Amino acid sequence: MPTFADIKTIYTDGACSGNPGPGGWGSVIYFTDGSCHEIGGFVPQTTNNRMELQAAIAILELLQNKPLPQSIPLYTDSEYVKNGITKWLVGWKRKGWKTAKGKPVLNQDLWQQLDQLNDTSIDWRYIRAHAGHEGNERCDQIARAFSQKQTPQLQQITMAESETQNHSMPEPSEATIGASRISHLHDLIDTLEIADYIAKEGYLISSSELADLMSVHANAVTSRGDEWVWRNWLISRVRREGNQILWQLERLNS
Repeated sequence: MPTFADIKTIYTDGACSGNPGPGGWGSVIYFTDGSCHEIGGFVPQTTNNRMELQAAIAILELLQNKPLPQSIPLYTDSEYVKNGITKWLVGWKRKGWKTAKGKPVLNQDLWQQLDQLNDTSIDWRYIRAHAGHEGNERCDQIARAFSQKQTPQLQQITMAESETQNHSMPEPSEATIGASRISHLHDLIDTLEIADYIAKEGYLISSSELADLMSVHANAVTSRGDEWVWRNWLISRVRREGNQILWQLERLNS
C-alpha cells in the first residue's frame, strides 16, 4: 500500500462542453510503485478555466495535512493555472484582487481556494495537451466523461498516511490481510447502501453529513459547486438553512 510520501507525480485537467456549459475535471496521483489514484467530478454550468482550477483544488484538498515528499511535480496543460499560481497571484492579491488593468480577477473564489491549499512541496509545471503523456491523457478522459454527464470508472486505492511501521510486530498473515480487505468491502457496501437509501427517500443532508458519508473533509464538499457526481449519485445543492447547506442525492442510471 503506497503512502502519501510515495507520491511521484500529479496530473490535473478540466473540460467543458460549450464553455460555458456542462463541465468536468479529473486528477490523477501516480506513486513510485506504479499505482495511481484517480478522482473527478461534474459541474452542470461552468467554464473550462474553472474546471482546470477545480481539478487542482480537489487534489490539493486530498493532500492537506499529509506527510508529503519534498517536491511533487504537478502537471497541468493550462497555462492559465500554471502562470496564475506561480506568477500572477502575488500581484492580484497586492492590488486587492484586481488585474494589472484594474479589472476584477475572474474566478476569484477558486483562486482564493487554490492559494490557501497550495503547498511548498508542489512544483507547478505546464505540459502541452494531447502530446502523448499518459497522465495528461487520462485526466482528459476523466474530465471529458464527466462533462458529458457520464460516470467513468476511476481507479482508487486506500493510501496509508505514514510509512512508520513497528518492526517488532510480526508480518500479517494472508488470512489477516484478506479479512481486513473483506471488512473494508463490507464498510464500503454499508456506505453505498446508506447513500442509496438517502436518495430513495429524498432526504436532505448537510455538508458535514455528506462529507462523513464520502469520508472527505467538509470543504471538499462545498468547493465542488452546486451540482456534481459522486460514484453512482448526482449531488445537488438544495438550499441553505442557517449556517448549513443542504444537499440532495439522486441515483444515476447505470
